[in-house]
Amino acid sequence: MSISDISKILKKEQFVFIIPVYNHEQKIAEVIAESLKFGIPIFVVDDGSTDLTYDRIKDIRGITVLRHRENRGKGAAIITGMTRALGSADWAITIDADGQHDPRDIIPMIRGIPPDKRTLMVGMRQGMAGKAVPWTSRFGRRFSNLWVRLAGGPAVSDSQSGFRIYPLPESLNLNVRARRFQFEVEILVRAEWKKIPVTEVPVSVSYRPGTGRISHFRPFADFLRNSETFARLIIKRFFMDRES
Repeated sequence: MSISDISKILKKEQFVFIIPVYNHEQKIAEVIAESLKFGIPIFVVDDGSTDLTYDRIKDIRGITVLRHRENRGKGAAIITGMTRALGSADWAITIDADGQHDPRDIIPMIRGIPPDKRTLMVGMRQGMAGKAVPWTSRFGRRFSNLWVRLAGGPAVSDSQSGFRIYPLPESLNLNVRARRFQFEVEILVRAEWKKIPVTEVPVSVSYRPGTGRISHFRPFADFLRNSETFARLIIKRFFMDRES
């Protein structure tokens, strides 16, 4: 299936790209350029960048730029994009702005959507054991996978992947509280609670040195935030009303 073939499907089924970005001036234009090849709406959410990110994207034709005056977190940026897309799209494709994903991998992800099912698709990154992959990414994924399951979420292999396809408006109706990186793990748990299937599809990933990739993951601070999120979800799973 070619890009032109998949583009027809994306337009017919009303897909959009949502690209949350925070201080990725070196890679964001490249990510947008590759995503534009699919010919569907692109919402780029600048989450309070303090570098030249906005200057890099403000004049790119064919995209809609949404801005947060201050950094609110990746989850907040995704929600802003979803809210804007609501009413004009049935599905939102999220892709990270750091260049680790290949937008062409949406082709196997689209193929993996079960017929007539509203499914949350997750791009399961391959090659995460390589030497170029930061230890924080390897450890974080294993830690997150375990606690997603303990919180009553799906048994996934890559709970921290940002390359996803979300069904709309279902994803906005899951009452996810986390607004930073933890959004992406909490929404998996809440999708499972609501009986929304979560399906993983293998995708490529690039952590090549010298590519200008910048990660905003902070091991200590985000470990604490992850712990708070999982503790809240586990308590809710066993002792409280999951609807709240």
